[in-house]
Amino acid sequence: MKSTSISSRRKSIAIALKQCRQNTLDLLAEVNNSIFFKQAHPEFSPIGWHFGHIAFTEAYWILEHLASLSPIFTEYHCLFAADGIPKQERQNLPTIATIENYLRIVRSKTLGYLEIAPIDKEERLWQWLIQHESQHTETISLILQLHQQRNYTNSVVAFGQSKSSLSLENQANTLPDQYSEMVRVKAGEFVMGSDALEAQDNERPAHKIHLNTYWIDRYPVTCGQYYQFMASGGYQQRQYWSEVGWQWLQQNPVSQPLYWSDSSDWIDHPVCGVSYYEAEAYAKFTGKRLPTEAEWAKAAMDASRHCNHDRLIGHTSPVTAYSDQSIYGCQDMLGNVWEWTASWFDSYPGFSSYPYPGYSEVYFDHQHRVLRGGSWATSSAILRPTFRNWYHPGVRQIIAGFRCAKD
Repeated sequence: MKSTSISSRRKSIAIALKQCRQNTLDLLAEVNNSIFFKQAHPEFSPIGWHFGHIAFTEAYWILEHLASLSPIFTEYHCLFAADGIPKQERQNLPTIATIENYLRIVRSKTLGYLEIAPIDKEERLWQWLIQHESQHTETISLILQLHQQRNYTNSVVAFGQSKSSLSLENQANTLPDQYSEMVRVKAGEFVMGSDALEAQDNERPAHKIHLNTYWIDRYPVTCGQYYQFMASGGYQQRQYWSEVGWQWLQQNPVSQPLYWSDSSDWIDHPVCGVSYYEAEAYAKFTGKRLPTEAEWAKAAMDASRHCNHDRLIGHTSPVTAYSDQSIYGCQDMLGNVWEWTASWFDSYPGFSSYPYPGYSEVYFDHQHRVLRGGSWATSSAILRPTFRNWYHPGVRQIIAGFRCAKD
């Protein structure tokens, strides 16, 4: 009975590896030489580096760490290690064909080891590896978006091609009240985090938290709602911004989200491409605030995976496109856009790093804000209410929006 169970788990891992790798190869097929080697933004490595890093990480943790095989492609160990060389120096890469061959050879050896691997002892690391690749394919998707965004003067790449010339200005003020609805989350305890096998180290351990009653937006903030902030001079009025947020704005003089279209086609899509500071300013403009991570997590309990993710349509969708709700009535909490929270990324009580301190622990520095929920590019492997993402609050290149809360 035990061997049957292990055999079934081994087969499940093999299927997940195949599905994940197909996503990677589909992305690789979209990339040409003009963007493969080039940085789209100083915060992100070139697309080509991420493909090489996927192969390197798999070889290191599975072939070397688990299977105890001798290192292969040792010439790549510095180039593709996460701490090997600075991001701006990662543009001198092997060819696309060479990287594709690297991925293929490593995967062949990995699948060979999987046939004899003691899964009962190693399954957590296999699950981690699948999620690691999934995280990097999402990063590749957003870098592709950044490259595309540079080619458009009026960017619509986060939403797709415009179907209408009607402006947001014509319709934003008549946006249905539905989009401003809030739901009440009553006081009480709930379980934060997860002890599931696939849970990353920063999701563990599951623990109880008590929250007072609060209200949270039923939907993410839409482009139509955010336009009202822009049209009211929100980017010019100091009173809506925190001190550090205003400093950021002076150093980064922007007047709209990075991924923005003036077409009313996107009036009911979530706003996308905003920094934490922009989200914070909008919340104050409306008399609300950003939810804490715990508030977001409680409101998202039992949120449905029936949502816009895994590059199904390749851009955002209306916040009402999927009718499934969390137990408190919130919609669109998974997929579509990552959502900023007011919390710093930090460990849960009883945290233990896995598989190495550099995965999460080094980011517990009160320099990174937590984002929750996933985006249209998030893989099914990491799409869950407990998954935690984190970025510097000034980053707006990611596929991020937000929803608001109030006491």
